[in-house]
Amino acid sequence: MDNTTAAKITKRDVLTTLVKAIDAGDIMLDAYDVSAEDVKAYAENEIALLDKRAVKAKERAEKNKAEGDELTEVVYETLTDEFEPIANILSRIEGEDLSAAKVVARMRKLVEAGRAEKTELKVKPAEGGRARSIMGYKRA
Repeated sequence: MDNTTAAKITKRDVLTTLVKAIDAGDIMLDAYDVSAEDVKAYAENEIALLDKRAVKAKERAEKNKAEGDELTEVVYETLTDEFEPIANILSRIEGEDLSAAKVVARMRKLVEAGRAEKTELKVKPAEGGRARSIMGYKRA
């Protein structure tokens, strides 16, 4: 079987099929220590847990998106009309859990939305070092 074209079978699919098969009488568990009703109850409980987990994941995703949107606006407000490196932008933002990576991610969104511009900045070398390039950002 070619796995690239086959649909992925999920835990929910297997449990739902198991419940349907038990309801239709296609599965008999008389010879085993577990009854068909016990298996059905277990499968239904697992499906309910999957639903609950999905709701929580959606709530977390919405919360993170809202926080990200707020941070994007904070980053945008700190931009100036001159190109600056992330370190300078980060130093003007107050936040206890803020990293350069988070600021860079928001800057990328702003650039993609056309609200900011980026360019390569040359940084003067330290003694005996060589010049390096870093990205600079400004308002569009």
